[in-house]
Amino acid sequence: MSNSLKKLKGITWGHSRGIVPLQACSQRISELYPDIQIHWRQRTLQEFADFPIEKLTEHYDLLVIDHPWVGCAAEINSVLPLDAYLSEDFLENQQKNQVGGSHGSYNYKGKQWALAIDAAAPVASYRKDLFEHHEITVPTRWDQVLEMAKKGKVAAPGIPIDLLMNLYMFCQVHGETPFKLDDRIASVEVTEKALETMKEFYSLLDSELFTANPIKVAELMSSTNKYWYCPFAYGYSNYSRSGYAKYPLRYTNIVNFKSVPMRSTLGGTGLAISSFSSHRKEALLFAELLASEQYQSTQYVLNGGQPGHRKAWLDITNNALTDNFFFNTIATLDNAYLRPRYYGYLEFQDRAGDYVQDFLLGKRSLTLVIEKINELYRQSKNQIHEQ
Repeated sequence: MSNSLKKLKGITWGHSRGIVPLQACSQRISELYPDIQIHWRQRTLQEFADFPIEKLTEHYDLLVIDHPWVGCAAEINSVLPLDAYLSEDFLENQQKNQVGGSHGSYNYKGKQWALAIDAAAPVASYRKDLFEHHEITVPTRWDQVLEMAKKGKVAAPGIPIDLLMNLYMFCQVHGETPFKLDDRIASVEVTEKALETMKEFYSLLDSELFTANPIKVAELMSSTNKYWYCPFAYGYSNYSRSGYAKYPLRYTNIVNFKSVPMRSTLGGTGLAISSFSSHRKEALLFAELLASEQYQSTQYVLNGGQPGHRKAWLDITNNALTDNFFFNTIATLDNAYLRPRYYGYLEFQDRAGDYVQDFLLGKRSLTLVIEKINELYRQSKNQIHEQ
């Protein structure tokens, strides 16, 4: 029996939402197929920087990825094009039941490089207990967010990657969709307006938030009474579940900017299968179960996951479990902006946020930051993969 055991390795990201539902599904696969074992490892932030996904495909059978990486996948074919292995009916179900553009975000140059197992975008969150106790109305407009921020009760992620995602959002509220031009992410006028709007807001926040990612913001809000409201951070349904944190958070759609809903940037994760895997059949069995409508709508959510399948988001039981997290935020995800996915984009994404943060902290001028961001953009578009 030991000689026939198929041992697969998977790598994911370090949070309950990213690891527990995968471990639970792996356990179920082993029960259904005793000759299959899947072991998961959580990837640290340092590994993101030092060990790119294309290298990880040589060591892991299953990989949880971010959709902007599919441009690289299409170039180097280090993960399987799943449309060549999974049925049309299965993939059609995934397409028809995506949240926002989650499933389509992993389709690039006509091939499906991953399955959308997790859907997310920056949404608003708040401490319902504090708002009710102080008889305060939850903001629905950007000007109301600024007024609350002036009182020191607002938090938002301030690390470079999240600031960059917010720059995309604020370019849109000022009238332009990013990356439509060949030599700059948006016109200088719109980029200036976007950065100035961000600076007006972030200048009102505590400096500690410039080292906080969305998880840290959620932890601060759910463990202390210091911050009452966050206007945009990638949502985590875990913090709206009873017993997960000291003080549960309630999530809601993002506010309006001059009567128009702000459009945050699509996140979430997809499951890819390495082209180097010697256990493709077993990896495909796992992927199909994990992303299936039935599993996503039940066990995936029950084990702390934030599913990519729309039926799961519209399920009454799942919403009862999460204080209506899914009902209350799905409109924001459906409206979310899809990032570029060309080969080379990730090089831009990895570095451009640093310039945004420098501007907000007063370390670089507005003009210089815009020049640097656009220079990075042009360089990223000119990248050529060397075989």
